[in-house]
Amino acid sequence: MKIESQIEKISSFQHLELLANQVVEGFISGMHKSPFHGFSAEFAEHKVYNPGESTKHIDWKLFAKTDRLYTKRYEEETNLRCHLIIDNSSSMHYPKLKDSQLFYENKIGFSVLASAVLMNLLKKQRDAVGLSVYSDSYEYYAPEKGSDRHHRMILNKLESLLENSKKPKSTDTISFLHQIAEKIHRRSMIVLFTDMFQSGDEDALFTALQHLKHNKHKIVLFHVIDEKTELNFDFDAAPRKFIDLESGEEINIFADNIKETYENQVSNYFKKVAITCAQNKIKYVPVSVGANFEKILTTYLVEKQSFG
Repeated sequence: MKIESQIEKISSFQHLELLANQVVEGFISGMHKSPFHGFSAEFAEHKVYNPGESTKHIDWKLFAKTDRLYTKRYEEETNLRCHLIIDNSSSMHYPKLKDSQLFYENKIGFSVLASAVLMNLLKKQRDAVGLSVYSDSYEYYAPEKGSDRHHRMILNKLESLLENSKKPKSTDTISFLHQIAEKIHRRSMIVLFTDMFQSGDEDALFTALQHLKHNKHKIVLFHVIDEKTELNFDFDAAPRKFIDLESGEEINIFADNIKETYENQVSNYFKKVAITCAQNKIKYVPVSVGANFEKILTTYLVEKQSFG
Protein backbone atom coordinates (compact mmCIF):
# COMPACT_ATOMS: atom_id res chain seq x y z
CA MET A 1 0.00 0.00 0.00
CA LYS A 2 1.33 3.46 -0.85
CA ILE A 3 2.28 5.80 1.97
CA GLU A 4 -0.17 8.43 0.70
CA SER A 5 -3.16 6.06 0.91
CA GLN A 6 -2.18 5.01 4.43
CA ILE A 7 -2.15 8.63 5.55
CA GLU A 8 -5.50 9.33 3.90
CA LYS A 9 -7.10 6.39 5.69
CA ILE A 10 -6.09 7.48 9.17
CA SER A 11 -5.61 11.23 8.80
CA SER A 12 -9.00 11.90 10.36
CA PHE A 13 -7.56 10.85 13.72
CA GLN A 14 -5.05 13.72 13.54
CA HIS A 15 -2.81 11.71 15.87
CA LEU A 16 0.78 12.54 15.02
CA GLU A 17 2.41 9.50 16.61
CA LEU A 18 0.04 7.09 14.86
CA LEU A 19 0.52 8.80 11.51
CA ALA A 20 4.31 8.75 11.86
CA ASN A 21 4.30 5.07 12.75
CA GLN A 22 2.13 4.26 9.73
CA VAL A 23 4.49 6.13 7.41
CA VAL A 24 7.56 4.35 8.77
CA GLU A 25 5.92 0.92 8.63
CA GLY A 26 4.79 1.60 5.07
CA PHE A 27 8.31 2.64 4.08
CA ILE A 28 9.91 -0.39 5.71
CA SER A 29 7.38 -2.81 4.24
CA GLY A 30 8.25 -1.38 0.85
CA MET A 31 11.90 -2.22 1.46
CA HIS A 32 11.31 -5.71 2.84
CA LYS A 33 8.83 -8.54 2.34
CA SER A 34 7.50 -8.26 5.87
CA PRO A 35 7.14 -4.92 7.68
CA PHE A 36 10.12 -5.33 10.00
CA HIS A 37 12.17 -8.08 8.39
CA GLY A 38 15.77 -6.97 8.82
CA PHE A 39 14.62 -3.72 10.33
CA SER A 40 13.62 -4.72 13.83
CA ALA A 41 14.66 -2.98 17.02
CA GLU A 42 17.96 -4.85 16.71
CA PHE A 43 18.69 -3.38 13.27
CA ALA A 44 20.94 -0.41 13.90
CA GLU A 45 21.96 1.14 10.61
CA HIS A 46 23.30 0.74 7.10
CA LYS A 47 27.00 0.85 6.31
CA VAL A 48 28.81 1.00 2.99
CA TYR A 49 29.46 -2.45 1.50
CA ASN A 50 33.16 -3.24 1.12
CA PRO A 51 34.27 -5.64 -1.64
CA GLY A 52 35.08 -9.05 -0.22
CA GLU A 53 32.45 -8.90 2.52
CA SER A 54 29.60 -11.36 2.65
CA THR A 55 26.72 -10.32 0.42
CA LYS A 56 24.20 -11.85 2.85
CA HIS A 57 23.12 -8.55 4.38
CA ILE A 58 23.23 -6.29 1.30
CA ASP A 59 20.07 -4.18 1.15
CA TRP A 60 19.07 -4.53 -2.49
CA LYS A 61 15.99 -2.35 -2.06
CA LEU A 62 18.15 0.54 -0.87
CA PHE A 63 20.56 -0.15 -3.74
CA ALA A 64 17.65 0.29 -6.16
CA LYS A 65 16.89 3.69 -4.61
CA THR A 66 20.45 5.01 -4.24
CA ASP A 67 22.53 3.01 -6.77
CA ARG A 68 25.02 2.31 -3.96
CA LEU A 69 25.65 -0.90 -2.03
CA TYR A 70 24.89 -0.90 1.69
CA THR A 71 24.72 -3.72 4.20
CA LYS A 72 22.44 -3.85 7.23
CA ARG A 73 24.35 -3.72 10.48
CA TYR A 74 22.90 -5.17 13.64
CA GLU A 75 23.82 -3.73 17.02
CA GLU A 76 22.39 -3.72 20.51
CA GLU A 77 22.53 0.06 20.63
CA THR A 78 23.69 3.00 18.55
CA ASN A 79 25.07 6.34 19.62
CA LEU A 80 23.54 8.66 17.05
CA ARG A 81 22.26 11.95 18.36
CA CYS A 82 19.86 13.83 16.07
CA HIS A 83 18.69 17.41 16.57
CA LEU A 84 15.64 18.51 14.57
CA ILE A 85 15.19 22.22 13.79
CA ILE A 86 11.91 23.66 12.50
CA ASP A 87 11.33 27.14 11.11
CA ASN A 88 7.92 28.20 12.50
CA SER A 89 7.68 31.63 10.89
CA SER A 90 4.41 32.71 9.26
CA SER A 91 5.63 31.84 5.76
CA MET A 92 5.88 28.21 6.87
CA HIS A 93 2.11 28.17 7.44
CA TYR A 94 1.55 28.57 3.70
CA PRO A 95 -0.56 27.61 1.86
CA LYS A 96 -3.69 28.19 3.89
CA LEU A 97 -5.43 24.83 4.05
CA LYS A 98 -8.97 24.23 2.86
CA ASP A 99 -11.31 21.97 4.80
CA SER A 100 -10.73 19.10 2.38
CA GLN A 101 -6.95 19.23 2.67
CA LEU A 102 -4.71 17.19 4.96
CA PHE A 103 -2.63 19.04 7.52
CA TYR A 104 0.68 18.02 5.91
CA GLU A 105 -0.22 19.85 2.68
CA ASN A 106 1.26 23.09 3.93
CA LYS A 107 4.89 23.67 4.86
CA ILE A 108 4.64 23.56 8.64
CA GLY A 109 2.40 20.49 8.60
CA PHE A 110 4.73 18.68 6.24
CA SER A 111 7.73 19.58 8.42
CA VAL A 112 5.96 18.49 11.60
CA LEU A 113 4.93 15.10 10.22
CA ALA A 114 8.37 14.57 8.62
CA SER A 115 9.98 15.30 12.00
CA ALA A 116 7.64 12.87 13.74
CA VAL A 117 8.47 10.24 11.11
CA LEU A 118 12.20 10.68 11.71
CA MET A 119 11.62 10.53 15.48
CA ASN A 120 9.77 7.25 15.06
CA LEU A 121 12.69 5.77 13.14
CA LEU A 122 15.21 7.16 15.64
CA LYS A 123 13.25 5.60 18.47
CA LYS A 124 13.19 2.20 16.76
CA GLN A 125 16.96 2.41 16.41
CA ARG A 126 17.49 3.57 20.01
CA ASP A 127 18.91 6.95 18.98
CA ALA A 128 18.55 10.21 20.87
CA VAL A 129 16.56 13.12 19.46
CA GLY A 130 16.29 16.82 20.31
CA LEU A 131 14.24 19.70 18.92
CA SER A 132 14.60 23.42 18.31
CA VAL A 133 11.84 25.70 17.00
CA TYR A 134 12.37 29.30 15.93
CA SER A 135 10.65 32.16 14.14
CA ASP A 136 11.16 35.74 15.32
CA SER A 137 12.18 34.21 18.67
CA TYR A 138 13.83 31.02 19.84
CA GLU A 139 10.53 29.35 20.69
CA TYR A 140 11.58 25.96 21.97
CA TYR A 141 14.63 23.86 22.80
CA ALA A 142 14.89 20.26 23.97
CA PRO A 143 18.28 18.49 24.16
CA GLU A 144 18.89 15.07 22.62
CA LYS A 145 17.47 12.24 24.72
CA GLY A 146 15.97 8.83 23.99
CA SER A 147 13.38 8.22 26.69
CA ASP A 148 9.69 7.62 25.99
CA ARG A 149 8.78 10.62 28.13
CA HIS A 150 11.12 12.82 26.11
CA HIS A 151 9.64 11.60 22.81
CA ARG A 152 6.14 12.31 24.10
CA MET A 153 7.12 15.84 25.14
CA ILE A 154 8.55 16.59 21.70
CA LEU A 155 5.52 15.10 19.93
CA ASN A 156 3.24 17.35 22.00
CA LYS A 157 5.30 20.35 20.95
CA LEU A 158 5.19 19.31 17.30
CA GLU A 159 1.41 19.00 17.43
CA SER A 160 1.13 22.51 18.87
CA LEU A 161 2.98 23.94 15.85
CA LEU A 162 0.07 23.02 13.61
CA GLU A 163 -1.93 25.90 15.08
CA ASN A 164 -1.27 29.04 13.06
CA SER A 165 -0.49 32.04 15.20
CA LYS A 166 -2.79 35.02 14.58
CA LYS A 167 0.20 37.31 15.05
CA PRO A 168 2.53 37.44 12.02
CA LYS A 169 5.94 35.99 12.86
CA SER A 170 8.99 36.87 10.80
CA THR A 171 12.06 34.73 10.24
CA ASP A 172 15.36 35.31 11.99
CA THR A 173 17.11 32.18 10.79
CA ILE A 174 20.59 33.66 11.01
CA SER A 175 20.45 34.65 14.70
CA PHE A 176 18.84 31.46 15.91
CA LEU A 177 20.97 29.05 13.90
CA HIS A 178 23.97 30.61 15.64
CA GLN A 179 22.27 30.16 19.03
CA ILE A 180 21.32 26.56 18.27
CA ALA A 181 24.89 25.82 17.15
CA GLU A 182 26.16 27.00 20.54
CA LYS A 183 23.76 24.69 22.37
CA ILE A 184 24.66 21.43 20.60
CA HIS A 185 27.98 20.35 22.07
CA ARG A 186 28.11 16.62 21.35
CA ARG A 187 28.52 15.49 17.75
CA SER A 188 25.08 15.13 16.17
CA MET A 189 23.15 14.88 12.95
CA ILE A 190 21.29 18.17 12.59
CA VAL A 191 18.17 18.18 10.41
CA LEU A 192 16.70 21.56 9.44
CA PHE A 193 13.23 22.15 7.95
CA THR A 194 12.85 25.66 6.51
CA ASP A 195 11.53 27.45 3.42
CA MET A 196 14.73 29.57 3.30
CA PHE A 197 12.71 32.80 3.16
CA GLN A 198 15.30 34.81 5.07
CA SER A 199 15.55 38.41 3.96
CA GLY A 200 18.90 40.10 4.18
CA ASP A 201 22.47 38.94 3.68
CA GLU A 202 22.59 35.50 2.03
CA ASP A 203 26.27 35.16 2.91
CA ALA A 204 25.37 35.62 6.58
CA LEU A 205 22.78 32.85 6.26
CA PHE A 206 25.34 30.41 4.92
CA THR A 207 27.80 31.48 7.62
CA ALA A 208 25.14 30.50 10.17
CA LEU A 209 24.63 27.15 8.44
CA GLN A 210 28.38 26.61 8.49
CA HIS A 211 28.39 27.40 12.23
CA LEU A 212 26.07 24.43 12.71
CA LYS A 213 28.84 22.21 11.38
CA HIS A 214 31.21 22.97 14.24
CA ASN A 215 32.10 19.95 16.38
CA LYS A 216 31.88 17.89 13.18
CA HIS A 217 28.09 17.81 13.11
CA LYS A 218 26.41 16.47 9.97
CA ILE A 219 23.85 18.88 8.50
CA VAL A 220 20.80 17.94 6.42
CA LEU A 221 18.79 20.88 5.07
CA PHE A 222 15.28 20.05 3.87
CA HIS A 223 14.18 23.06 1.80
CA VAL A 224 10.38 22.91 2.18
CA ILE A 225 8.31 24.51 -0.58
CA ASP A 226 4.87 24.48 -2.17
CA GLU A 227 6.11 23.48 -5.61
CA LYS A 228 2.94 24.43 -7.46
CA THR A 229 2.86 28.09 -6.44
CA GLU A 230 6.28 28.92 -4.98
CA LEU A 231 8.41 27.21 -7.60
CA ASN A 232 6.18 27.04 -10.69
CA PHE A 233 4.08 30.15 -9.89
CA ASP A 234 0.99 28.30 -11.10
CA PHE A 235 -1.81 30.88 -10.88
CA ASP A 236 -4.61 31.73 -13.29
CA ALA A 237 -4.71 34.89 -15.41
CA ALA A 238 -7.05 36.80 -13.07
CA PRO A 239 -5.72 39.80 -11.12
CA ARG A 240 -4.53 38.75 -7.69
CA LYS A 241 -3.48 40.30 -4.42
CA PHE A 242 -0.29 38.79 -3.00
CA ILE A 243 0.34 39.29 0.72
CA ASP A 244 3.65 38.78 2.52
CA LEU A 245 2.67 36.55 5.44
CA GLU A 246 5.43 37.91 7.65
CA SER A 247 5.42 41.65 6.91
CA GLY A 248 1.81 42.06 5.75
CA GLU A 249 2.99 43.94 2.64
CA GLU A 250 0.52 43.67 -0.26
CA ILE A 251 0.88 43.88 -4.04
CA ASN A 252 -1.77 43.63 -6.79
CA ILE A 253 -0.54 42.03 -10.02
CA PHE A 254 -1.44 39.76 -12.91
CA ALA A 255 0.52 36.58 -12.27
CA ASP A 256 1.06 35.96 -15.97
CA ASN A 257 2.95 39.24 -16.29
CA ILE A 258 5.74 38.22 -13.92
CA LYS A 259 5.61 34.40 -14.14
CA GLU A 260 8.73 33.99 -16.31
CA THR A 261 10.81 36.51 -14.34
CA TYR A 262 9.70 35.02 -11.02
CA GLU A 263 10.46 31.43 -12.04
CA ASN A 264 13.92 32.38 -13.33
CA GLN A 265 14.82 34.19 -10.11
CA VAL A 266 13.57 31.33 -7.93
CA SER A 267 15.42 28.77 -10.04
CA ASN A 268 18.64 30.76 -9.76
CA TYR A 269 18.20 31.08 -6.01
CA PHE A 270 17.65 27.34 -5.60
CA LYS A 271 20.78 26.64 -7.65
CA LYS A 272 22.82 29.03 -5.52
CA VAL A 273 21.57 27.39 -2.31
CA ALA A 274 22.37 23.93 -3.66
CA ILE A 275 25.87 24.92 -4.82
CA THR A 276 26.72 26.71 -1.57
CA CYS A 277 25.49 23.78 0.51
CA ALA A 278 27.56 21.38 -1.58
CA GLN A 279 30.64 23.57 -1.11
CA ASN A 280 30.09 23.49 2.65
CA LYS A 281 29.34 19.75 2.73
CA ILE A 282 25.75 20.32 3.80
CA LYS A 283 23.21 17.84 2.43
CA TYR A 284 20.62 19.92 0.57
CA VAL A 285 17.25 18.32 -0.24
CA PRO A 286 14.33 20.30 -1.73
CA VAL A 287 10.98 18.76 -0.70
CA SER A 288 7.46 19.76 -1.71
CA VAL A 289 4.47 19.77 0.62
CA GLY A 290 1.98 16.99 0.01
CA ALA A 291 4.68 14.62 -1.27
CA ASN A 292 5.30 11.28 0.38
CA PHE A 293 8.05 10.90 2.94
CA GLU A 294 10.24 8.38 1.13
CA LYS A 295 12.82 11.05 0.23
CA ILE A 296 13.02 12.12 3.89
CA LEU A 297 13.59 8.59 5.15
CA THR A 298 15.97 7.54 2.39
CA THR A 299 18.06 10.69 2.90
CA TYR A 300 18.23 10.01 6.63
CA LEU A 301 19.35 6.39 6.16
CA VAL A 302 21.99 7.28 3.59
CA GLU A 303 23.38 10.18 5.63
CA LYS A 304 23.40 8.15 8.83
CA GLN A 305 25.62 5.43 7.38
CA SER A 306 28.34 8.01 6.58
CA PHE A 307 28.08 9.69 9.97
CA GLY A 308 30.34 7.36 11.96
